[in-house]
Amino acid sequence: MSKKSKLYKSQLEKVDRLKRYTITEAFEVLKSMPHVKFNETVEVAFKLGIDPRKSDQNVRGAIPLPKGTGKQVSICVVAAGSAADEAKAAGADYVGMEEIVEKIKGGWLDFDVLIATPDAMKQVRPLGRQLGPRGLMPNPKTGTVTEQTAKAVAEAKAGRVEYRADRGACVHVPIGKLTFDTADLSANFDAVVHALIKAKPATAKGNYMISCTASSTMSPGVKVDIKEIVRAMQ
Repeated sequence: MSKKSKLYKSQLEKVDRLKRYTITEAFEVLKSMPHVKFNETVEVAFKLGIDPRKSDQNVRGAIPLPKGTGKQVSICVVAAGSAADEAKAAGADYVGMEEIVEKIKGGWLDFDVLIATPDAMKQVRPLGRQLGPRGLMPNPKTGTVTEQTAKAVAEAKAGRVEYRADRGACVHVPIGKLTFDTADLSANFDAVVHALIKAKPATAKGNYMISCTASSTMSPGVKVDIKEIVRAMQ
């Protein structure tokens, strides 16, 4: 059995483990807890009523958060010609074609998001061994394989997050920093809920959103009453 730290125990004292909080209450509880010195990330985790073993029940996508993520994002773009020029103008940190591919082959991964044009994917796909474990492989479903490189860079810089159901049918999404106003965290949370509802597979039966928990980087989870939120958004 793992031993809980004094900090974790003091944080647990702020939480009623039997209660389902409104999302606003959940954020206020997280803010009221004693915390470490760095600015923690706030994350929400959803348990979905899907079967992730079935290919037609894959839940995956990306959503630009209206209030951003609070994180400085380093963006690399594999493109040539006008698409490369547009990416540079939009603020991409690294832009190129063959030279970028060769650097990645050599183990360079000093970026948070990799964007590629469709024609560049011929060179990017063989980099799966380097990119896959870090979740950096571009994908059309997340908007990172596109001819519109300027738009993709702008969205990533503004605060776009990706979501994907894991083997346990859970989706974990960062929605900002603990220093964000509660209203800003709530706005980002609403955007994520809308995106997940829109991404509901047609073949998913029964209750789709089963549960939700909010937490910060070093805190215990706070259970959220998801029923009223989903009902209001449908």
